[in-house]
Amino acid sequence: MTDHFENQKSPFAVMIQNLNAFYGKTHAIRDISLDVSSLSVTAVIGPSGCGKSTFIRCINRIHETIPGAKVSGRVMIDGKNIYEHDIDPVQIRRKVGMVFQKPNPFPTMSIHDNVIAGLKLNSTGNKSEYAKVVERCLKKTALWNEVKDDLSKSGASLSGGQQQRLCIARALAVEPEILLMDEPCSALDPVSTAKIEELIQELKKQYTIVIVTHNMQQAARVSDYTAYFYLGSLIEYGNTRIIFTTPQKKETEDYITGRFG
Repeated sequence: MTDHFENQKSPFAVMIQNLNAFYGKTHAIRDISLDVSSLSVTAVIGPSGCGKSTFIRCINRIHETIPGAKVSGRVMIDGKNIYEHDIDPVQIRRKVGMVFQKPNPFPTMSIHDNVIAGLKLNSTGNKSEYAKVVERCLKKTALWNEVKDDLSKSGASLSGGQQQRLCIARALAVEPEILLMDEPCSALDPVSTAKIEELIQELKKQYTIVIVTHNMQQAARVSDYTAYFYLGSLIEYGNTRIIFTTPQKKETEDYITGRFG
């Protein structure tokens, strides 16, 4: 199949135009337009039910796997609308990886096999290549030294924080350009959370990251840009430092300061 995603120079990894998403008759996100800068961290914040998770799920077309879900608008990656009829969703999900709220390693697989699960699914690579991928991705997620002697153990045998880093390693194994994270620290203790945040800062040197978080302090710590959502609409989007110190909208200020939400 022809690769529709030839590299094109752009300061933006994702360009979103008039994006709407629905669950049946429920209008979950409304007319969202924003550009996600390359090799940066963008935080998506807002109260529960405001459309944050739906928004990032639209960036790799996972949203449409839910019965009755649909999308309108454009999500441009490498100059191509990922919702055009000739685009393969599997190709999108390799380019745009996803890390979920709760760590979800495959419990019947070893640590080694968890990392390469996506590669095996796509029938790419061989045994010697797999070993290199496992080491590279576990090193990228600062997990290699902790598990290198236990690669045959179940991924479910790891601690919660280690499991989440394993899931990030699994996402990186298929060599995405963009990494989506849906509240990746919400189920973790403070020490594990700190490790994930350090990892995010390291990964943004190679990947564009979009993270959903309920934690205002986390958004302020890890992100370069912040988008505030409310009731499915984008209220304000810009440089994180400005959003958190001198927001342009009163609704944003009220949420940031805890007066609302």
